[in-house]
Amino acid sequence: MTAISEHSSTSQAGLVGFYRRVIKLPEHVPFSLIQLAARVAVAHVFWQSAQSKLASWPVTLQLFANEYNLPFVDPSIAAPLATAAELTGSVLIFLGLFSRLAALMLLGIVSVIQIFVYPENWAEHLLWSSLLLLVLTRGAGVFSLDYVAARLLSTS
Repeated sequence: MTAISEHSSTSQAGLVGFYRRVIKLPEHVPFSLIQLAARVAVAHVFWQSAQSKLASWPVTLQLFANEYNLPFVDPSIAAPLATAAELTGSVLIFLGLFSRLAALMLLGIVSVIQIFVYPENWAEHLLWSSLLLLVLTRGAGVFSLDYVAARLLSTS
């Protein structure tokens, strides 16, 4: 082997090795940070939605009566139920308290919105669902009250 081909193969191995190290860097991000980011992002979506409903309750009732057209549920019942679920779910997800239950509840809301209200917004609903499914299937992570409660209860 000549000196030129040895240098070339060493250079390629160096570049390939460097590339492999760089693409593996994200694997060092703690999963709990990803869980926290997912929780904060999805909590913000539902908190903002609930706040907009509360900001103008007459408009909210009108939307539930005329635009949302939910089957089987009277708008005067659906509006406060949806608002309460969004408020409760967003706070619980944000705190990481009963987070799997909260994720399941908010997934129910997303399903209703997708099926009955805004089916054309499927990409946005898929994004919310992905974050909620992460919490549902993997939990809230170490930066959560669920984690603190589990640690306290396991030492008892």
